[in-house]
Amino acid sequence: MTGSTIVDGFILTDEKDASRYTLMRDGVLVSVLDYRDDGRTLALTRAFTVPTFRGHGHAARVVEGAVADIESRGDRKVDPVCWYVADWFAAHPEHAYLLRRR
Repeated sequence: MTGSTIVDGFILTDEKDASRYTLMRDGVLVSVLDYRDDGRTLALTRAFTVPTFRGHGHAARVVEGAVADIESRGDRKVDPVCWYVADWFAAHPEHAYLLRRR
């Protein structure tokens, strides 16, 4: 992803310097997906939604946007370290080919 993209009216940004994807609406941070990148694999380490925005699917939205970005780049596998990300992949088996094999 170069810059930001619009996802369901939210702005999704890969903040490479901070190793995280952010989801914002109207200039307000809603959800974050932290990662570690070793050049071959993105370890998705923590999905977090700001407490006042929880319960509306924002964590799923940031994970889905990040996965779409990773797919479009085509140069990384995913290690779902965060339990939420692992559950998201279990619910979306069509993306299982992105998972790093152990």
